[in-house]
Amino acid sequence: MKLSALVFLFIGFFTLNAAEVRLSDEELKKMIGHLLIVGFDGQSIDKDTKIVKQIQKYELGGVILFDKEFNDRTKTKNISSKEQLQQLTSSLKSFAKKPLLICVDQEGGKVARLKPAYGFDATPSAKVVSEMDGYMSKHIYNSLANTLSSSGINCNFAPVLDLALNEKNSVIQGLNRSYGSDPKEVVRYATIAIEAMKEKQILAVAKHFPGHGSSSDDSHKGFVDVTNSWSEIELEPYRELIEQNSLAMIMSAHVFNAKIDKEYPATLSYNTNTKLLRQQLGFDGVLVSDDMQMGAISKHYMLKQSVTLAINSGIDMLLFGNQLSTQDIDELVEVIYTQVKNGEISYVRIAESNERVASLLKQAR
Repeated sequence: MKLSALVFLFIGFFTLNAAEVRLSDEELKKMIGHLLIVGFDGQSIDKDTKIVKQIQKYELGGVILFDKEFNDRTKTKNISSKEQLQQLTSSLKSFAKKPLLICVDQEGGKVARLKPAYGFDATPSAKVVSEMDGYMSKHIYNSLANTLSSSGINCNFAPVLDLALNEKNSVIQGLNRSYGSDPKEVVRYATIAIEAMKEKQILAVAKHFPGHGSSSDDSHKGFVDVTNSWSEIELEPYRELIEQNSLAMIMSAHVFNAKIDKEYPATLSYNTNTKLLRQQLGFDGVLVSDDMQMGAISKHYMLKQSVTLAINSGIDMLLFGNQLSTQDIDELVEVIYTQVKNGEISYVRIAESNERVASLLKQAR
């Protein structure tokens, strides 16, 4: 992807701040808003709803929808039926001043927000799909793409490219989220899923880079170290799909891997996100963080530190699901804005990511 002339103009001046390029505070905050995907409460919205005001004020990059509250599975968060979801996504798009990513985690199996209980067709898990032939898997993912499209969803946090390398892995293998341990088989089925969604102008998000399949712990809960279990074979699905130009979006993992970075987990790691993913593997699409409120990040880093490290590492979009905790969006924008103004985050990084996100949004319905 070619960066705009504006980015090229400033690419050599990494200490350049927003004041020097004469951006207004409002303009800079909107550029920051473009890089945020956030969760919110409610099954319906109107012009006075808080999320609507934030979408309009900051031109947020996207929202993520969930069916249930994380800490109370009896409470509905955003999704209760086909008709309700169609109305919600239609309203979100009508209130947004620019294209808006409307995201879900619809992998299939146990990780699915659009469930048969709400009137949606069931999506099998990756493990189940991996036991099917090409014809049946195409049928499954065409059905998934049709469901997402008719629901107004334009971004799906799937497929999972993690390899099933650790039988004791509870968060990937334990939930049947992997297509298997063979990178070629993972690529085969992931490609079918990606192409089915692409036909419906739905952005697929491959995850979790650089590999969560060999881990023993759950990054939702806290620190996860894969240094002794991770191997370079976990990069193979990414390498092949990047070479095929199949990936528009990749999601980072919160895993710590001293083989790549001796100090930071992947989401906060320049070695991982810029040196490895961008420079070595050649990825030029949008890199989105896994949820910044997961324990692997939130229990070890303050908000200012985590967002600064993530953006500087090469992350383009920050995900705050507002499921594990609640993050005030005004505060979030203000923290990043202050870090740009004081030079801790370069304007160049904000501009680069805005360029990638703008290009991405042209691909979404």
